[in-house]
Amino acid sequence: QQAGGDQRPMIEDYVGKGEDAPEFLPYGLTLQHKHVPELRAYAKLSHDPIMQPAVGNFAQGMITVVPLQLRGLDRVPTGAELHAAIADHYASIDGGVVEVAPYTHMERIAEIDPEIYNGTNRMKVYVFANDERAQALLMAVYDNLGKGASGAAVQNLDLMLGIKH
Repeated sequence: QQAGGDQRPMIEDYVGKGEDAPEFLPYGLTLQHKHVPELRAYAKLSHDPIMQPAVGNFAQGMITVVPLQLRGLDRVPTGAELHAAIADHYASIDGGVVEVAPYTHMERIAEIDPEIYNGTNRMKVYVFANDERAQALLMAVYDNLGKGASGAAVQNLDLMLGIKH
């Protein structure tokens, strides 16, 4: 397991439990994760986003879930419209490192594997939504350690700016 800064003692404790460690351990439950300010700044948000990280029984790979309250928008998109916008955006970027999963309505999904893209630069994005509640979840699966933090940051900037890889 690798972790930066504040998480290192928690990771060491988690790994030290061996087989007694839970499969999934949420943390940051006070909603004050150290990366919230930078997420807010780079996403140009007027309010802090919700970030609730977790560790699992794997050394590398990550699932990031972003909850969205859509009712604050001038025009509330449906889940299908949100999915189409995200799929169109990533389809327009050369390099094909981001795959957007087909949009389906489901209560749960069993095939999301945090380790599936380990050792690659690829990422898969899922969109889940409840149109009646005007809420959505974006979920991304990627290798959080394969390129290192600086390489991932550069790739994220390239994606945001539409720069070829």
